[in-house]
Order: sequence, then C-alpha cells, then structure tokens
Amino acid sequence: MIGSLHGTVAEKRPNRILVDVNGVGYAVQVPLSTYVELGPLRSEVSLLIHTHVREDALTLYGFLTAKEKSLFEQLLKVTGIGPNLAITLLSGLAVDELVPAIRRNDLVRLTAIPGIGRKTAERIVVELRDKVAHLETGIAAAPAVSGGAFEADVASALLNLGYPQAAVEKAVAEAAREASEKSFDAVLREALQRLTGRRARAPMASRGAGTNA
Repeated sequence: MIGSLHGTVAEKRPNRILVDVNGVGYAVQVPLSTYVELGPLRSEVSLLIHTHVREDALTLYGFLTAKEKSLFEQLLKVTGIGPNLAITLLSGLAVDELVPAIRRNDLVRLTAIPGIGRKTAERIVVELRDKVAHLETGIAAAPAVSGGAFEADVASALLNLGYPQAAVEKAVAEAAREASEKSFDAVLREALQRLTGRRARAPMASRGAGTNA
C-alpha cells in the first residue's frame, strides 16, 4: 500500500491532482482543504496517502495533514459513507470546523454540505462523536480573506461538488464583489465559507435541515 508521496505538482484541479514522483505520475483525489494549500504547478508537495482498493479500482486519497487523513478514515467507518462522500465532507468544512460540528451535534452545519441529509448527519454524530474527540482543537479556523476573479472556474468547481446552482452563483458573486485578492483559491475559500454558513450572517432558524439520506 502507498502511505505517502513526495514529488512535484504536475497537474491540479479541485479534488484531483497529479503528483510526479521521479517521472511517474500518481493521480490523487484530495479535499478542497488540501487543494487550496498546494503550491503552484511544479512546486514540491508531500502528501499522506490513503489507498482505497476495490475489485475494479485502486484509488489514492491524499492529505497535507495527519488530522485530515485521520478524520477521513474515521468517516469511512460510518455506515453509508464511502471515500467520495468523505472527501466531500472534508471539502465542505475544514477539520477544525467539521470535528466541532460532529462533537456538538450541529446538524444544520453538517447538512449544509451537499449529499449530507439529516439521517446521514445523525449517523455521523452518533458513530463518531467520541471517536474524533482527539482531533478537536477547541477553536475553529478563522475565515480566509476573500478572493476576486476566476468566478466561472470557481462556480464550476462548486457545482461539481453538488452545491445548487442558485446558491453557487450567489456565493461566488458575493465573494468576488468583496474581493481584496484576485486568485482562484481565495475566491473558492470565500465562496465555500458562504455556502456552508461559516461567515457571519443573519440567524438561520428558517433554514431546512437538508434532505433525508
């Protein structure tokens, strides 16, 4: 099994990168939390790898931190959650926000992530509340500074993750309008914060708990 990779970033797009290790390219699925921290093309990268084996496929999932990898592997133990949905969870909320949401039974935060209905969120809480206690830092990560351009690319990435088009258009437009930095990564982080409720906003009591899964 492959446990880690060290090489250069040969190709990168949200949720998937190609790592060149001595001339061999490894396709690695990554959460957005890892993607936004990557350097530019041809920069060096070191990833912790979870190798997922099925009869018809071998897929590599990569993470910059041990906490990300540990939480990913805990999520795989939850009934009904496969690696793709686990990556979506880590893309929707950073570890330092996802762990507190699980620990505090924050179903509104969890069901804001595409593909996570109320029943799935409840299973995550019940099955992982105590198991992820060692990953909790106590303080959620601060929101990133908003970005500026590349709205079409950002919107495409978010739509591919399953967020509804109307919500994506609104979040990207707001992120771009308040931009102080013109970069794809910055706008992506800002838009994600808006979509998952991490920015300060009006009370969300009227917001639904998500579709059942």
